[in-house]
Amino acid sequence: MAVVPMTDENVDLLARLIRAEAEGDGKLGMLMVGNVGVNRVLADCLDFTDIRTVPQMVFQSPGGFEATQKGYFYQRAREIDKELARQVMMGKRYHPATNALWFFMPEGDCPAQWFNQWNSGRFKSHCFYTPLQSECPTVY
Repeated sequence: MAVVPMTDENVDLLARLIRAEAEGDGKLGMLMVGNVGVNRVLADCLDFTDIRTVPQMVFQSPGGFEATQKGYFYQRAREIDKELARQVMMGKRYHPATNALWFFMPEGDCPAQWFNQWNSGRFKSHCFYTPLQSECPTVY
């Protein structure tokens, strides 16, 4: 059973987002970015109290994803990207993005904290940041 509605529109949007944000980190990196997106829809805390749908998550402003401001995001989603999107929409989670709400690509090492959130780990070029369970129980 899907943890967020798995409409064609939602699958397409998430597929385009994960490809545009993390294609260089391979399928696992894309899955982790997908975890962050799904977690933002599920979250009812911090910067995500008004985010309840995949389109709201993808196009959140301010605080959303840089990829939506670039042309590559607007290319048609490939079937492999859609399959990855479906996996995370079905609730599959991948460490270190399991409960993460943020990620970014630093030039060097991952800072221990980023905007007061703790680093949960790194996968290739992305550092993932997870709220405390007491701050955001809906992503746990």
